[in-house]
Amino acid sequence: MYTAAGTLERDDYLTRFAPLVKRMAHHLLARLPASVEADDMIQAGMIGLMDAVARFEDGQGAYFEAYAMQRIRGAMLDELRANDWLPRSVRKSQRTIDGAISRVEQKLKRPALEQEIAGELGIALGVYQEMLQDTRGAQLLYAEDMDDAGEGGNSFFDRHCIDAAGDPLAQLQDASFRQALVEAIEALPERESLLMGLYYEQEMNFREIATVLGVTESRICQLHSQTVSRLRSRLREWGFQSSSGVRD
Repeated sequence: MYTAAGTLERDDYLTRFAPLVKRMAHHLLARLPASVEADDMIQAGMIGLMDAVARFEDGQGAYFEAYAMQRIRGAMLDELRANDWLPRSVRKSQRTIDGAISRVEQKLKRPALEQEIAGELGIALGVYQEMLQDTRGAQLLYAEDMDDAGEGGNSFFDRHCIDAAGDPLAQLQDASFRQALVEAIEALPERESLLMGLYYEQEMNFREIATVLGVTESRICQLHSQTVSRLRSRLREWGFQSSSGVRD
């Protein structure tokens, strides 16, 4: 339905763009702990969408979808900032996995297999895979998410980095770091490299990637967690250290 001025009614905007909210929520959830509920992210995103509908002006020279995506993401991040989104146990498990991968790959001079990482940890393969599932959330974040200011105008880096004199954003922009990251990604096992490309470049969610690769969604979650740990261990010298000691 349209108004007399020819613009979409508020409810029509909400109906039309609700699938976008759901998609963005599930995409973000892959970088968050399993304790974060999809419904909470979707609800926060819908609040952001309603805010976008209320604030958007057709004549301001921007497409509504692009404007709405900014508001939706901002609302989801605000919801996360209001809660302790990464439990201490998750951080500890992630450090344990990072260390095991680093030790195995230093010894073997090649990407470590899951069985080898589990062996280094002294646990069964199934237990290791459960750890990967549980550590979803100690993940790489997008730079724009980190730089997005929260309450008080402070960015993620302002709130969480130990060295206030340092400039982590400058490290992200440093050509040497980017080259190191490219080389680390290129050295990934084929399936992990494909997963990262589908997720970060093609912006597919885990369910869609699972269909492409012919495995379960939980298996994609495990592989993503392992891939991130592999990259973190290889880029340790460039690591940004948060207040918990986890390299982000």
